[in-house]
Amino acid sequence: MTDLLTSIQTALGLPHTPILFTSSGALPSAFAVTDLACASIAAAGQAVSELLLQHTDRLPGVEVDRRLASFWFATSIRPIGWSVPPLWDPIAGDYATKDGWIRLHTNAPHHRAAVESVLGTCTDRAAMASNVAQWVNSDLEQAVVDAGGCAAEMRTWAQWQQHPQGLAVNAEPLIQFSGDTDQPMKPWQGSIAQPLAGLKVLDLTRVLAGPVASRFLAGLGADVLRIDPPTWNEPGVVPEVTLGKRCARLDLHNSDDRAVFETLLKDADILLHGYRADALERMGYGAAERRRLAPGLIDVSLNAYGWSGPWQNRRGFDSLVQMSSGIAEAGMQWKNADKPTPLPVQALDHATGYLMAAAAIRLLGRGGSARLSLARTAKLLIENGPGTAEALQAEDEKDQGLVVEQTPWGPAHRLHVPLKISGTPLQWALPATELGSHRAQWW
Repeated sequence: MTDLLTSIQTALGLPHTPILFTSSGALPSAFAVTDLACASIAAAGQAVSELLLQHTDRLPGVEVDRRLASFWFATSIRPIGWSVPPLWDPIAGDYATKDGWIRLHTNAPHHRAAVESVLGTCTDRAAMASNVAQWVNSDLEQAVVDAGGCAAEMRTWAQWQQHPQGLAVNAEPLIQFSGDTDQPMKPWQGSIAQPLAGLKVLDLTRVLAGPVASRFLAGLGADVLRIDPPTWNEPGVVPEVTLGKRCARLDLHNSDDRAVFETLLKDADILLHGYRADALERMGYGAAERRRLAPGLIDVSLNAYGWSGPWQNRRGFDSLVQMSSGIAEAGMQWKNADKPTPLPVQALDHATGYLMAAAAIRLLGRGGSARLSLARTAKLLIENGPGTAEALQAEDEKDQGLVVEQTPWGPAHRLHVPLKISGTPLQWALPATELGSHRAQWW
């Protein structure tokens, strides 16, 4: 835990201050997933603490509960009388090929269509498995990617270390900060209770890391406005990650909506985005244009496979990066299983989300940008070594807060927050909401 936290503190430019971790146990995994959860949440909390020191001359204490951190890395919402929709499309998942395993990611309709353009229309997993079995790993991965879809063959860590993209990721920092702005910075409008009050966060991210980042910022008082395309939906995660936010839709291919977006961007303090490295550039909103529209903007971005190398523009998700980087293969060996064994939670997403939030907070008062990637977070986890065998105490009702969150799907509780910052409660003014349920405007 100490090495993991120290690595993150160093990446964020935080002092190597010890953090209090309470409770015990860990998620069962080949890797120290609970340690990663605790360290990333702690670093986000420490960034808040250092911000408050800067403005109040008081350094609040930071404490993280290991059990609750582990649970929040899965899901924090506990519906009352309803259920969150399934996370995965029916044909998404791992399939045996002629020479190994491949994962197909088909949650988005256009990603499923891309897979089916290569493998044929499949109404069930058995039909898909039969078609996948005719292919060699590398050929199918490339064919799906070329069709605009998402796939990853299972590699070992050693193979990833020899792969051009693995080598590129190895050369990247965990968090790539750049370009302190010379623009006058907005004065701090926050308080000890709400350190980020008065800040406008424009959130262009979707499943799952970026929404975790903006949820954290919203819990500290920031005004978070999430923007999605007209038809986008992710029903399996929306109740989890829209807590504290307003959610609107814009079509950036429409001139009127582009004008609205540019007005929002000019007034934003923080921009979070998780598009592929070249996507905003192709839409006319590359880094130079964003700086021109919003000179003092704090610009925090992530992608799946890193910011250099041949895959920097490749579509990817947590589960795919786990396959590519050797995590799923190491899990299979650890469990003596006959199929890929991913982490017990989407830890790369969640950890990267907290690191994004921490990076944004560290840039307050000076501006600039920060880049992160799921693949680089994977390297951090893998190199930290194996997990512990001590199991977590099972969740019970005492782990849930008393407040009933009135969501559009029905009432729900949230688990208690794993992070305690003295005098600064993480609390959200708005319940989770449907995408597109608000106007595209600041308060």
